[in-house]
Amino acid sequence: MSVVPSASPAVPAAAIASQSQSQSQSQSQPLEPLLLEIEGMKCAGCVRAVEQRLLEQPGVRQASVNLLTRTAWVELDPTPAERSADQRSQPLEQALASMGFTARPRCAEHEAPSLRQRQQRRGWWQLWRQLLVALVLLLVSGLGHFGLVAPTLWQGPGGLVLTAEWFHALVATAALLGPGRPILVKGLRSALAGLPSMDTLVGLGVGSGYLASLVGLLWPQTGWPCFFNEPVMLLAFVLLGRFLEERARVRTGRALEQLAELQPDTALLLVGEGPPRQVRVGGLRPGDRVRLLPGDRVPVDGLVLEGESAVDVSALTGEPLPLQAASGSELAAGSLNLEAPLELEVQRSGGDSAVARIIRLVEQAQSRKAPIQGLTDRVAGRFTYGVLGLAVATFLFWWLWGTALWPDVLHLQHQGGGHGGHGVFGVSAETPFSLALQLAIAVLVVACPCALGLATPTVMTVSSGQAARAGLLFRGGDAIEMAARLHAVLFDKTGTLSVGRPLVTGVETAAGVPPERLLQVAASLEASTRHPLAHALLQEATARQLSLLEVLAASTVAGAGVGGTVDGQPCRVGRLSWVAPDADAHWRSRQAALEADGASVLSVAQGGGLLGLVAVQDAPRPDAAAVLARLRQLGFGLGLLSGDRRLPVQQLGMALGLRADELAWELRPEQKLERIETRRATGPVAMVGDGINDAPALAAADLGIAVGTGTQIAQDSADLVVMGDRLEGIVQALALARRTMAKVRQNLVWAFGYNLIVLPIAAGVLLPGFGLLLTPPLAALLMALSSITVVLNALLLRRA
Repeated sequence: MSVVPSASPAVPAAAIASQSQSQSQSQSQPLEPLLLEIEGMKCAGCVRAVEQRLLEQPGVRQASVNLLTRTAWVELDPTPAERSADQRSQPLEQALASMGFTARPRCAEHEAPSLRQRQQRRGWWQLWRQLLVALVLLLVSGLGHFGLVAPTLWQGPGGLVLTAEWFHALVATAALLGPGRPILVKGLRSALAGLPSMDTLVGLGVGSGYLASLVGLLWPQTGWPCFFNEPVMLLAFVLLGRFLEERARVRTGRALEQLAELQPDTALLLVGEGPPRQVRVGGLRPGDRVRLLPGDRVPVDGLVLEGESAVDVSALTGEPLPLQAASGSELAAGSLNLEAPLELEVQRSGGDSAVARIIRLVEQAQSRKAPIQGLTDRVAGRFTYGVLGLAVATFLFWWLWGTALWPDVLHLQHQGGGHGGHGVFGVSAETPFSLALQLAIAVLVVACPCALGLATPTVMTVSSGQAARAGLLFRGGDAIEMAARLHAVLFDKTGTLSVGRPLVTGVETAAGVPPERLLQVAASLEASTRHPLAHALLQEATARQLSLLEVLAASTVAGAGVGGTVDGQPCRVGRLSWVAPDADAHWRSRQAALEADGASVLSVAQGGGLLGLVAVQDAPRPDAAAVLARLRQLGFGLGLLSGDRRLPVQQLGMALGLRADELAWELRPEQKLERIETRRATGPVAMVGDGINDAPALAAADLGIAVGTGTQIAQDSADLVVMGDRLEGIVQALALARRTMAKVRQNLVWAFGYNLIVLPIAAGVLLPGFGLLLTPPLAALLMALSSITVVLNALLLRRA
C-alpha cells in the first residue's frame, strides 16, 4: 500500500513528479514474487525463525510467513527470465532444511490443487494414525493413572516379574520412540539452531519426565519420582490437540478450496467438423474452441462465438442476477451455464484464468500480514525463551525453597485418592525434587505460543476466503486492518457513482409524434458515427426493439450533429440551434430545463419539422444512493472527487444525498491527491474509483478500492477489488473488515490472557493456599484447547 508523502501546498506538482519518478524506478526493476509451501511449523516461534532465515538469504527483499496456511510469500531481486521457480527457490529450501523445515515452491502456472490433493499433501493418513495412537496412549496411561493396572502383571519362571512400573516404562519408551520421535527430533533441531519452538517445550517436558522416571525405576535409592504414565498421557493430549487443530485449520481454508473447485478438470474441445472431444483443461490454449453445455461450468476465460444463454456469475462476483450471454460476450472461468449450449473461443486458460488469478490474489492476501500481527510475532519469537526461564525458576524455587516455606504441600492428597497419589488437580509428589520437576514440566507444556501464532492468521484466512466468495478481493491482511480503521470513503464520479456510459433518460415529442418514431430516426442517423451519445441512442433503440432505417447521404457537421435522408425526407439530429434554428420558446425552455438537470439534449427533425428532444445522461448507479446512506449510517465520512463539470457533479450529489461541502469538481489528478491528504488529517481515507485517471488517487489513499468493471490499472493500484458491477460490495467489505478485526482482538485477548493466567497456576501459585496444581497431562490438554479455541472462534466469521 503506497502512501504519497506529504508535500508543501506550494509545490504539489513537484511532489507528484517525485512520486512518479520513484514509482517508475520501482517499476523498472519489479521484485519477483515466490510462494513457498513450508512443512514443520508448529508455533509462532517457528514463524519468526523461518522469516529470519529467509531474510538472511541473498536476494530476498521481503518475506511473510503464514502459520495457518503454512506458506511464505517471498519477494526476490530480479533474476534472469530463464530461471524457473525451482531454481530460484533452491537456496531458500536448503536454508530452511538445515532448520528441519521442508519447503517447496508452489508454481503459479500449475492448476490450483483440489481439496483431496491438499489433504494428501498434508499427510492426512499420518494424522489419522496419530489420532489412533493418541487414543490408545490415553487409554493405557489412563488405566495406570487412576490405579486400574495390577501391581504385578506377569510372573515367569526363574522369578521373573513384570510389575506395573516396568509395564508403564515399556509403554512410555514405545510412545517416545514412535509417535513422539518427530516432536523430540524437531524440538532438538530447533534448540540447536538457537530458535526453540513449541516442539522444544513439549520435548523437554516429555523427555525430562521420562528420564526422571527412568532414573527412579533403575535406582530407587535416589528417591526420584516414577511417573511414566504422565509423559505418555501428555504426549497423547498433544497429538490429539494437533489432530483437532489441523481439522479446524482445513475448515478455515475451505472457501479457497471451493473457489478452486469452480474450474472443471475437463472441457469439450471442438476440432474441425467432428464431434467434440473431452480434454483436460490444462491442455487448452488461446484460440481453441470449446463447447459449453447447459449445467456446465466455464472451464476457461473465453469469448462467446455462437449461442445465447443465461450464465450464473455469482460465484465470482457475488452478483445474484444471471448474465445474458450472447455472441461477443466474455465469460470468466467458473461461471455456470444455465440454459442453452454455447461455443467459446479460449482467451486465457490454466494459471491465467480468472479463477486462478483470484486464488493467487487470495493466497497472497493470506500471506501478507496485518500490522497487528507484528506485535504478536515479536512477543511469540521471545516467548519460548521466557517459558524456559520460568520453568527453570519454578524448578529451582520448589526444589530449594518452596517446600521449606510450605512443608504441608507434600502432604496434600488429591480428593478421592488414586494410584500412587496421582491426581488431576491434587499434588502427587512426595519429595521436593519430584514436586519441582512436575511443576516445571507443567510450565513447559501449558505454555502455548501456538495460540499466539494462530490468533491473527486464522481470522485473516477465514475473512479473505469469505470475501473472495462474495467477490471481494483484499490484497492482504494489512488491507483488511486498514479497512477496519477507515474514517472516510471518497468516490470518483464517472463509472463509480454513475453508470459510466450515457443513457437515454427522457424523450419529449411534438404533438402526434410517437416516441418510437423519434428514437428510430435519431438512432438511424447516429448509427454512422462514433459519438458517445450515439451509443445511448442505439442502445435505447435496441431495448425497444426498433429496427434501423436506411439513411442516404449521411454527413456529420462537427460540433452540430448528423444529417441525412430518411424515407425520402431530410433529417437532422444534434444541437437545437442547428436542427431547428426557428424553434419556438417552448422548445428552448424545455431544452434549458433538461440541461439544468445535468442532461445532454439532442434535437431531432424530419422534413423541416421538429420531432422532439432526447435527454441523454450518465445516470447514477441504481444502488449508489442506498450504499452512500448505509456508509453514513456506519459512521463513515463521505466525499465526491470528480474531474467533471460543476453542474453534473452537483446534480449527481443532490440525487445521492451528498452535502455541498462533500462535493468537488473539475479536479486534476494532482488536485485529487491534495484533497485526499486534507481528509487524511482526520483519519484514514479510502478512495473508490475505476478509471486510468483514478490510479494515482487509489495508490495515494490509505485504502484504494477499485470496482471490478473498471480498468486493469485501477485494479492493480487498489488494495481492495470489488468484483462485478455493484457498489454494495464496498459496504460488505468494510463491515467484514470490522468483524474481522473484532475477532482478531478477541483471539489476542484469549491468547495473551490464557498464558498470563495459566502459567502462574502451572508454576504453583495456587499450591500453598489452595493445594491446587496443573499436572503435566492436564497442562497438555489445556495447551491443545487454547489453540483449538482461537481457530474455532475464527470460524464463527463464516456464520455472519
